[in-house]
Amino acid sequence: MPRIDGRSAADLRPITFQRHFTRNAPGSVLASFGNTRVLCTAMAQDSVPPFLQGKGRGWLTAEYSMLPSSTESRKQRDRVGSTDGRSVEIQRLIGRALRGVIEFKKLTERTIWLDCDVIQADGGTRTCAISGAWVAIHDLLKHMEGRRVLRGWPLRSQIAGVSVGVVAGEALCDLSYAEDSRAETDMNLVMTGEGKFIEVQGSAEGAPFDRGELDQMLELGSAAIRRIFEVQREALATE
Repeated sequence: MPRIDGRSAADLRPITFQRHFTRNAPGSVLASFGNTRVLCTAMAQDSVPPFLQGKGRGWLTAEYSMLPSSTESRKQRDRVGSTDGRSVEIQRLIGRALRGVIEFKKLTERTIWLDCDVIQADGGTRTCAISGAWVAIHDLLKHMEGRRVLRGWPLRSQIAGVSVGVVAGEALCDLSYAEDSRAETDMNLVMTGEGKFIEVQGSAEGAPFDRGELDQMLELGSAAIRRIFEVQREALATE
């Protein structure tokens, strides 16, 4: 079945990671998956939450939001105390994913604040955010390394994510909104550079999926994430 944009089932949309996108954050990346664009910024604070004080290790906190004009009809802005459930779930996912590849003792008692703001949404915002956030954190840690405030390199692995799903009975990779909105199965995968999964989020939106379709989605997503790793490395190789 031909896709709306002419891609094959396994093809990713055009992906870029534009580093140093803003001036004030040491890690600042505009991540683009096709028409989905997420600004990922990473900054460090010389303190940790109360439950970690005195333990000699750091922490990472992630926040996610969608700007009002990121969707075709204006999205209401999140307010303090009234963040919508979807945003809360996604920022928890982003935090879990990135914490899974950081050795916090090497940060000492410092907190990484990771902010992912969706500028334009066309499907896959959470996986775009995770993939861009890893690049932003890499740049932040390089900055901290230059200031000699780390006890060794904290990043244990690469990390990236991609959406997969079943649309009209066919497994597809990196769904746009038009595809995601009519998918029978919707799944998000997050994987490390060693090929291990940190997160597998999947649900049948329409018809239930079988083991064969699950295996096909995992295979499509794993191959796609390995290609995203290549784009991340290419972005980090340029200044």
